[in-house]
Amino acid sequence: MAIWLTENSKIIVQGMTGGEGTKHTRRMLASGAKVVGGVNARKAGTTHEGLPVFGTVKEAMEKTGADVSVVFVPPAFTKDAVKEAIDAEIPLCVVITEGVPVHDSTEFWAYAVEKGNKTRIIGPNCPGIASPGASNAGIIPADITTAGRIGLVSKSGTLTYQLMYELRDFGFSTAVGIGGDPVIGTTHIDALQAFQDDPDTDAIVMIGEIGGDAEERAAAYVEQHITKPVVAYVAGFTAPEGKTMGHAGAIVSGSAGTAQAKKEALEKVGVRVGKTPSETARLMREIMQAR
Repeated sequence: MAIWLTENSKIIVQGMTGGEGTKHTRRMLASGAKVVGGVNARKAGTTHEGLPVFGTVKEAMEKTGADVSVVFVPPAFTKDAVKEAIDAEIPLCVVITEGVPVHDSTEFWAYAVEKGNKTRIIGPNCPGIASPGASNAGIIPADITTAGRIGLVSKSGTLTYQLMYELRDFGFSTAVGIGGDPVIGTTHIDALQAFQDDPDTDAIVMIGEIGGDAEERAAAYVEQHITKPVVAYVAGFTAPEGKTMGHAGAIVSGSAGTAQAKKEALEKVGVRVGKTPSETARLMREIMQAR
């Protein structure tokens, strides 16, 4: 069992014929993911990496039965690509592209809501989603962990990989990289609830970072709705005030959005928070060993 991405998921790649699209299509195929085609209006009717290229997402879905799209198009064209996926009502759209203008992200997120939330958006500026041993949609390395019963949701790509690797002996049901931009589709709360509802996830790792109040809102949600054990890590304890750090959303103002404030909010509701990624892995290891 996994959340949102299973061994039966059929993936198309918007922007498959570009450099990044090509590289990661190969990696997804090598991992065993069912990539069934790509979308590029200028190259419709051709093949690429042995897969058919379609003119639109709608056509690709009709011809292949695809239910997941991974977006590897340049930032200037991402909004239109995501809106096309929403119009086609594909169930899951994973937006890998970095540098998408916040206004564009706001627009396609609102468009998804307006269209009835038939398309779940993950990202933008994210590593995607992986259900080890089942499927992989995005850029998460497929060989760093095993299938297991931990769920992971993270703002950071590299910290996603580190926790997956450090806990590889227990393994993961699904790892979701939600991205660190100020406006994203799927949130910590969405993933927490999905893992809560998944009978094959026993415990949850949540990785946050400085900036915004997503982690504080997630803490309040955990208190009310999540009964499974949660451990967390918040990146950015040494970040200087008022400076954007890495992700566009990672900026603090005064005490708002600091790592310490997020840590305190999470610990207040019983979430164990590690001071480092490795300590976070150790806390989860203790939980899993006690089960």
